[in-house]
Amino acid sequence: MEVLSDAVPSARAMAYSPKGILYIGSLDGHVYALELNGTRVAARHVVAAGLEAPIGVAWHNGALYVSAVSRILRFDSIDTRLNAPPQPAVVTDKLPAETHHGAKFIAFGPDDKLYVPQGAPCNVCLKDRDRYAMIGRMNPDGSHYEVVARGVRNSVGLAWHPATHELWFTDNGRDLLGDDLPDDELNRAPRTGLDFGFPYCHAGTVADPEFGAGHPCDGFAPPVAKLGAHVAALGMRFYSGPMFPADYRNNIFIAEHGSWNRSKKAGYRVVRVVTEPDGSHARQEVFAEGWLQAGETVWGRPADVLPLPDGSLLISDDYAGAVYRVTYSAP
Repeated sequence: MEVLSDAVPSARAMAYSPKGILYIGSLDGHVYALELNGTRVAARHVVAAGLEAPIGVAWHNGALYVSAVSRILRFDSIDTRLNAPPQPAVVTDKLPAETHHGAKFIAFGPDDKLYVPQGAPCNVCLKDRDRYAMIGRMNPDGSHYEVVARGVRNSVGLAWHPATHELWFTDNGRDLLGDDLPDDELNRAPRTGLDFGFPYCHAGTVADPEFGAGHPCDGFAPPVAKLGAHVAALGMRFYSGPMFPADYRNNIFIAEHGSWNRSKKAGYRVVRVVTEPDGSHARQEVFAEGWLQAGETVWGRPADVLPLPDGSLLISDDYAGAVYRVTYSAP
């Protein structure tokens, strides 16, 4: 592991263009672009500033899409305009404006649709389930917005299986049920319209003490894997690159941002999940750790992961304002 850049304050989601530009969203209102020359940063640019929590970035057909809470913006022909970024076009400004779980990870699916999760505007509450605690999608121009999955408290990472093209996503569990309940989740949505339980049921088996009555957990889609309580599972990607050993192919990397209210901290690492394409036989192991030191001293918080075309893996860290690159050489 090496530091690719330590000049990206509050770095969150990442997107990579075919021209070798790494785009990085942030919590501080900026969107950054790093021009990569092989394994080094040749130039750093600020392509947007003054936005509201623009954590989500997605590159599509020459344009950069950026989430900004209630808005999705598009920066056209961005790869060739890094020194003088264009004014963004507004794809939509009709998303919920609440900032509690309002920052959005975004990504384009294999269906050419832009997927936009919308978190619950609370720890746990019952709001319009077609507007909150769900995953939606829209056409690249913002039209035909529709619900993909309901009962998703706060997903800040999603990706598609390389073989099946099915949607998988992380989901952050509710707070204030103690140190060990409920788990964060890794979920699979083989079709649209599935309900993953929030606010009635958490992590497949934990009935909510306020909203759970009359809504048994077996009536909702169960998680593929329980990731641990309060680990704050954020960005996730499938690995299909050529660099890591063969048994890493189609595995999932998940950035665990780390707990904020657990008596003993959890997360602050990157995990690897191995599972069958249908979600069966899931197991997980630690891939990278050390951001949480002895004595519970924190010096970093992983926020997203992104495989590059050469097979190396990037990890963003919003606490240190850095992006790391992990490589592998066969012994």
